[in-house]
Amino acid sequence: MMQSVDIAIVGGGMVGLALAAALKDSDLRIAVIEGKAPSEGLNELPDVRVSALSRSSEVILRNLGAWRGIEQRRAAPYQAMEVWEQDSFARIEFDSTRLAQPNLGHIVENRVIQLALLEQVKKQDNVSLYMPATCQSLAIGESEAWLTLDNGQALTAKLVVGADGANSWVRRQQDIPLTHWDYGHSAIVANIRTESAHDSVARQIFTPQGPLAFLPMQSPNMSSIVWSTEPNRAEKLVSMSEQEFNKHLTTEFDAKLGLCSVVGERFAFPLRMRYARDFAVERVALVGDAAHTIHPLAGQGVNLGLLDAASLAQELLKLWQAGEDIGTKRNLRSYERWRKAEAAKMIASMQGFKDLFEGDNPAKKLIRGLGMKLAGQLPGAKDEIMKRALGLIGNLPELAKRPVSTN
Repeated sequence: MMQSVDIAIVGGGMVGLALAAALKDSDLRIAVIEGKAPSEGLNELPDVRVSALSRSSEVILRNLGAWRGIEQRRAAPYQAMEVWEQDSFARIEFDSTRLAQPNLGHIVENRVIQLALLEQVKKQDNVSLYMPATCQSLAIGESEAWLTLDNGQALTAKLVVGADGANSWVRRQQDIPLTHWDYGHSAIVANIRTESAHDSVARQIFTPQGPLAFLPMQSPNMSSIVWSTEPNRAEKLVSMSEQEFNKHLTTEFDAKLGLCSVVGERFAFPLRMRYARDFAVERVALVGDAAHTIHPLAGQGVNLGLLDAASLAQELLKLWQAGEDIGTKRNLRSYERWRKAEAAKMIASMQGFKDLFEGDNPAKKLIRGLGMKLAGQLPGAKDEIMKRALGLIGNLPELAKRPVSTN
């Protein structure tokens, strides 16, 4: 059976669903193909994969009608952030009241974001969901692309969007080259109960072994950690007893919140930078991790992906309303230039940040300490950092800027 659509989105995670939701008020026919339907029921213990949503991401999700679904499930706003280096005077603090903001962002489980978006997309008459289903083949023609799914369904589309993650099947089918490097670290993620309450403050310490972030969850004594360290050490930390792990973690975190106790499972995954040479080719566009992955240092990965989705939707609607072909590389070039530039800036700043805090050379430590002190004291410098982190400045799509929809 053949179905004809305008856009086939391969990947029904946070970014793919955000793109579908951003096209809700159009007559574009959309197919969303996702291999695994998310489980509806939330456990008492939060999932270990979480995101730090910026203000721009919150505005996008509010305009898509998904924010209410996130709040009804689980979200943890944080009001302040502390960053410091172990064994040096390097330290900087950020507070939402300084910018007259209600908070600096929200820590939300990835599955909660996905479920809230899925709830909205299911209401759309212009979307067909193939979930669970996986793609088996992709062929590109002059005026359309052909997809076959494992359930026997065949689709034609004017545009195929790869929203299928870091190891994107769509990107591989098109042989789109990647610029990539290994950060030489693995990230350990886990839920941690602390002796002292986190007081809705996100904290990050830089140690000679790598950065460790404690992200405050809804429960006052529960945090989600992202612990970046050398791969062999990460493997050992994940496989050691809970008692030993707790001891290492408490020490590494300078016992900032008292004794730390891991709750539930620990996972480690390698950290790699990826940057696709093309974000758009004939009949294909890439968004989110399919186009780029960055170091989780500032938790900007999902925010970058949601901005991709909002930006691509904006460009597609413009083309559609003008009666233009939404699938040609020529017409997708403005999206590609826009998002490649934004991703490159983020990759460069994360790499610079990582390089600055690597190693324990005394001269480098002094530079770090002075740099943080200056950033905290120079007029406007701290506010600029905060505005960038919140996504309040930069080349933003309309969905991230416009007043929140009341629909």
